[in-house]
Amino acid sequence: MYSDPIVEQTRKLRDEYAARFNYDLDAICQDLMERQRVSDRKLIKRSPKRPMRPAPTVNYATEQNDAREPD
Repeated sequence: MYSDPIVEQTRKLRDEYAARFNYDLDAICQDLMERQRVSDRKLIKRSPKRPMRPAPTVNYATEQNDAREPD
């Protein structure tokens, strides 16, 4: 199986980062939010996208069956 060294390195770093917080998702999120707060990078906030309406369903089997004579 092919092993991508960049993917392997990313997974290793991600695991090391999570291990620092004993894999506690709340602690990881708090750290990330704190990093974002003290960062000098500009934060861009965008409004959420509106959910897409589901496409209408077409039942082709029903249309074909309607055209036939009943048995």
